[in-house]
Amino acid sequence: MNDKQRIKILLADDHPLVLEGIRACLETYDHLEVVGTASTGAQALELAARLTPDIVLLDINMPELNGLRAAEIFRRDHPKIRVIFLSMHDKREYIYTAMHNGARGFILKDVPSSEVVAAIGAVYSGGTYFSSGISDVIMQTGPEAGCGELTPRERDVLVKLAAGGSNKEIAAALDISVRTVETHRKHIKQKLGISSIAGLTRYAIDQGLF
Repeated sequence: MNDKQRIKILLADDHPLVLEGIRACLETYDHLEVVGTASTGAQALELAARLTPDIVLLDINMPELNGLRAAEIFRRDHPKIRVIFLSMHDKREYIYTAMHNGARGFILKDVPSSEVVAAIGAVYSGGTYFSSGISDVIMQTGPEAGCGELTPRERDVLVKLAAGGSNKEIAAALDISVRTVETHRKHIKQKLGISSIAGLTRYAIDQGLF
């Protein structure tokens, strides 16, 4: 495969040894090119804007900006870049949030390198890829209790509430009415059993939502 056909990949993980290991594995395949590595979500976004990779392999827990929030920004600002999560976490809430935020694949770090390559190929070709353990989780009845009970719009409101947004600011950002925001806030608090903004913020952080 010539250079024009090589799949350009950006790696993002805050563990140097993990980055080095993944890079070394991928570089043994002629059709893959690792164009850069990042140790934070913010750095991944910065490098992606400059290097224009085809695929970004993202970890979830990273400093400055976690992978879940980074994926949401990739979807908004770089829709042509496809995101695959490579993570040690197999909790349903992480998986559902990743999918909601635009991820095209989710694979666990204990899979062989050949499966990572298969995921890259599938997503690059316009499909999706979830490792077998993740597929089992997706096929279950639904997300775990708590944030998984929230609708996508309620999650959007939760993230903005946790970030300190007022009802008016959230309404403007999501293009909905202030009354609708108030209704979402009421439902979020009822579903999660959390009445304070501080509690909602802690919950959002614990769930990796921002």
